[in-house]
Amino acid sequence: MAKKSKGTPKAPLILMVAGLTLILGAVGWYALVLIPSQTAATQVTATSPGNFPQVIRISPEDAKKAFDQGGAIFIDVRSAQEYEQRHIPGALSIPLLDLESRIGELNPDTWYITY
Repeated sequence: MAKKSKGTPKAPLILMVAGLTLILGAVGWYALVLIPSQTAATQVTATSPGNFPQVIRISPEDAKKAFDQGGAIFIDVRSAQEYEQRHIPGALSIPLLDLESRIGELNPDTWYITY
């Protein structure tokens, strides 16, 4: 007669450990990859991405309100051809490629909203 092994079979225990490892791996991946990217996407709406964190972003509604009340001036940074096709009435046209060389034309005490 063959001897029976006493104790619990090892196969179910190994499967449970493997399943738990997969679950913990998925939760860890979610925490490390997905949550920071969602937070970063949310933060982009509050401030400018990249090298200009001091540039505040505002909603289109707040921009229109500031412009309508005379508290801000729009600057259209698209090409001159795009500006001619359609632009916000009263907006200045300073193409993005020219902005650095024309920055001296702007009053530092005025709130400019670029689009």
